[in-house]
Amino acid sequence: MKFLFELLSKHSVSGDESEISRFIHDYVQKRAPTWKVQPQIYFGDDFHDCLLLKFGVPRTGVFAHIDTIGFMARYQNQLIPVGGPEISEGIRLVGKDTKGEILCRLLGDDEACFHDFPRAIERGTRLSFEQNIRIDEEFIQAAYLDNRLGVYNALKQCETLENGWVIFSTYEEHGGGSIPFLLKFIQETAPIKQALISDITWITEGVEYHKGVVISIRDKFIPRKTFLNNLIGIAEKSGIPFQLEVEAFGGSDGREVHFSPYPIDWCFIGAAEDFVHTPDEKVSLLDLDSMIKMYRFLLENL
Repeated sequence: MKFLFELLSKHSVSGDESEISRFIHDYVQKRAPTWKVQPQIYFGDDFHDCLLLKFGVPRTGVFAHIDTIGFMARYQNQLIPVGGPEISEGIRLVGKDTKGEILCRLLGDDEACFHDFPRAIERGTRLSFEQNIRIDEEFIQAAYLDNRLGVYNALKQCETLENGWVIFSTYEEHGGGSIPFLLKFIQETAPIKQALISDITWITEGVEYHKGVVISIRDKFIPRKTFLNNLIGIAEKSGIPFQLEVEAFGGSDGREVHFSPYPIDWCFIGAAEDFVHTPDEKVSLLDLDSMIKMYRFLLENL
């Protein structure tokens, strides 16, 4: 899992995804010659910090967002959340401005939060949770498994994918914004009819560890039932463990697919984690394995 550890070490708070974007692009260029099909790569200023890979004649797109939650320095020692991080006093934050590296602690609560760095941090500097990766026979625990595991899964699909798009998007944790222009490009270049959202969901009273990948019937938004019925029927034939999720809240890049002007079916499919949006997100390795296998099966059979 060396590559996953490298992914987890990169910083990419929403709006500042250039480092992780370049890292993924370099990885793709290095590894693509070993893949079953060589993709066409779309990357650069025209796509901001997004990356798109087109394999063969696509019918399905896999969407994985590359940004994370975090904090932004305001004035004096004030911090403003980016996305929805859990705010707990004493959490260690890291970052960098033109004056050097930053390591500090989070102070305050949801009403107002601050840092204890001994000098002023330049305005607009983004801070992330300090990374601490822990892994044993059953679990991986770290900051930003959401959505580094979704990115990892998407890249694993590239190894065997013959026909499809794999899309690495930005801004998802702070309101979205890149999916509309990406979908326009996709539909004008090689249109798709369906989308799988490679992201991480929650452990709840109905979703447990070690029970397999989660297929979401709904979060705040509801995919089309005809498509879900077909997808779940295929999943049942796979023999791969999975769980069904029904929630009233939450969202993903599926929201922007849902509200796009294109008739694209979508479904959120991902492993579940506990301690969401903290430095201690925790995911079952069995569930991650079933996520990778389920995507592979669905991409072959949808």
